[in-house]
Amino acid sequence: MKDLKLFFQDYVAQPLGQEKVYAVFLPLIWQDDQWQILYELRSQAISQPGEVSFPGGRVEEDESFQAAAVRETIEELNVAESVVEIWGEMDYIVYQERTIRCFVGQLKVPDWQSIRPNEEVAHLFTVPVQTLQDNPPVYHTLEATIKTDSAFPFERITGGANYQFSHHNRLIPFYEDLPENIWGMTAQLTHRFVSLWSQTEGK
Repeated sequence: MKDLKLFFQDYVAQPLGQEKVYAVFLPLIWQDDQWQILYELRSQAISQPGEVSFPGGRVEEDESFQAAAVRETIEELNVAESVVEIWGEMDYIVYQERTIRCFVGQLKVPDWQSIRPNEEVAHLFTVPVQTLQDNPPVYHTLEATIKTDSAFPFERITGGANYQFSHHNRLIPFYEDLPENIWGMTAQLTHRFVSLWSQTEGK
């Protein structure tokens, strides 16, 4: 028991079931006298083609979350590390086996339209933070159903297939009337950032 006590004194807790770890950068651009968020549209050459995302990707072994976010941003946007200014980390997503950490900061470029991203990015676009404040996302419910003919041992649970499982339904955000279809986790992170931004206004 003494060894076990010493073990837990130094043990670093980890999310159970975590298999994939990602880090993204939410890049703010100061242009046209306002703050804007820069987004990527993923190219047909990678997974989830045609979806809107932030620069980011898998965290490599022995790499910090922030280092991964910076590295992926440099690679995807073809920019120098010196233009990526990390302000800090905001709330992140844990969903099933994935953890997605999100870093916020400024992409210090004179003109974002001069950026020439790599082959993973179809194109870039920006949305003013004020526009996102004025037009919050709509959350839609995605319903899931239980397949009672599966091999899952429902008979071992009180209530069987009628048990109130907590993940039957998911609320998925969608932004309306924007240049591209921002939805899902990118919309969730955007919404949270805008909420935090709104809390700090005037301070």
